[in-house]
Amino acid sequence: MTQQTDGPTAQLAQPAQPVGVPAPPERGLITATEVDHIPTLLAPTSGGPVTAGLYFRVGAADETLSTAGLTHLVEHLALHRHGVSDLHYNGSTAATHTHFVVSGTTEEVVTYLNGVCASLRDLPVERLATEREILRTEQAGRGRGPNHSLPLWRYGARGYGLVTYPEYGTLHLTADAVRDWARTWFTRDNATLWITGDTVPEGLDLTLPAGRRQPLPAPSSALPVTPAYITGGSGGVVLDGIVRRSSAASLFADVLGRALYTDLRQKGGYSYTADCGYHPRDNDHATITAYADALPQKQDAVVGGFIDVLARLCAGTIGQAELDSARSKRLKQYETPDLGAASLPSHALNVLTGHTNLTPDEQRAELAAVTVEDLRDVARELHASALIQVPGRPVDWAGFTEAPQWSAPVAPAPASTVHRSRADHDVSLAVGPEAVTLVTPDGQITVRYDACAAMRVYPDGARHLIGFDAFVVEVEPTLYAKLTPDRIAVIDAEIPAAAAVPMPARDPDEIPQPPARRGVLKGRALGMLRSLRPGRG
Repeated sequence: MTQQTDGPTAQLAQPAQPVGVPAPPERGLITATEVDHIPTLLAPTSGGPVTAGLYFRVGAADETLSTAGLTHLVEHLALHRHGVSDLHYNGSTAATHTHFVVSGTTEEVVTYLNGVCASLRDLPVERLATEREILRTEQAGRGRGPNHSLPLWRYGARGYGLVTYPEYGTLHLTADAVRDWARTWFTRDNATLWITGDTVPEGLDLTLPAGRRQPLPAPSSALPVTPAYITGGSGGVVLDGIVRRSSAASLFADVLGRALYTDLRQKGGYSYTADCGYHPRDNDHATITAYADALPQKQDAVVGGFIDVLARLCAGTIGQAELDSARSKRLKQYETPDLGAASLPSHALNVLTGHTNLTPDEQRAELAAVTVEDLRDVARELHASALIQVPGRPVDWAGFTEAPQWSAPVAPAPASTVHRSRADHDVSLAVGPEAVTLVTPDGQITVRYDACAAMRVYPDGARHLIGFDAFVVEVEPTLYAKLTPDRIAVIDAEIPAAAAVPMPARDPDEIPQPPARRGVLKGRALGMLRSLRPGRG
């Protein structure tokens, strides 16, 4: 997945010149022009193949939960006609952009880019059923990173949180829906092109429909309080936080990564992998993500050491040598041969989103101006917005608040019907005119129909409702008394049609049956662990 980065590869030149006007030579390494109304960036290389990329400002965060995977489908369809080839090309769909990239001879690059745009103008929707299956297979085999759950808990079941969820849209999207999405988002006004070389290759035909430059999606929130924690995961510790996008923040990520590695691996011997990354989320903010793995017998030590490192940096005990080391590492990137060409992808992405690009001199000046005090400010900003996932024990002792496990209590509407669990008399499901509510001795989960991100619809009568806040209520007729088809019909009538996701029929042994006695799990944890298989590449 293409990631947007700050630093020399993203902050090379001034903001894009007016279309058709090259950048001044003394500002030097990147020039701007246009091809078929698409802003185009060029930079010379000292040799090798021509490489080019075509960006569109659309990604997973622009979708809804019920249409998740729509952009990915368009990407696959656009590449289908290239077939089997020795040409080095690829497509990727990230949270906020889609990227088609190619490397080869000038003729090969022209053929590839022309073919992508031709397919976008006339998608081969006869391939839709096949590509759906391919995407579902890809999804099933995709590994989940250590932070796969955090976006869902931070943002909920929309926007930037959708990268955690399965691509439900691949189950039911029609050819018309795919065509409409392509016509709206894959336009000449919502694209940028970059090419290594001094001139635009002859023969390019990137004709696309007119449209508009789409703004970045606004972030949602499912966390009422931060810093917050959740428990579970693969046994390691993962933390992310939202900070202002800056050179100081990118340097801090390096300092935090080095500190975690030093304390948890080199000194303590608790972890094998301990690292930190910095990834711009939008034009103003970035996500810093830190991770450390742990064996079961070392988990407590890793949790304690991880939090101690963050506390030390927040307290301001950052050595000048730590800052100087991170800064020196960053400055060495400016010694990259063909720096302009190396910076083209992230420079073009900044142009696409409207983020200011700096010249190398301006970026060096920013790095030189960062102080230890600036890093401490970033550390505190990170801590204030942090969400940490730890194995096992809570970390409220460190000032983190448990992320909500239950909805706020609300009394079911008078017209609601109450259906007792067949396994536990203390558990019930209320089906009302405005919401469904699962009631347990420990708390309740409510999904309002007007705040339902998606409802999985099963032929056997089950309905699984996922709220914008990521809470899940599974309405299973086999598990609740008197949950008749007429009560299911009440839900179907109130859920927005666009939120319904038809699911394939389940094997009989997949339909849940009430055991003799069943324990009660915490609400959102139950919904996520049992109902979702997160993971998105």
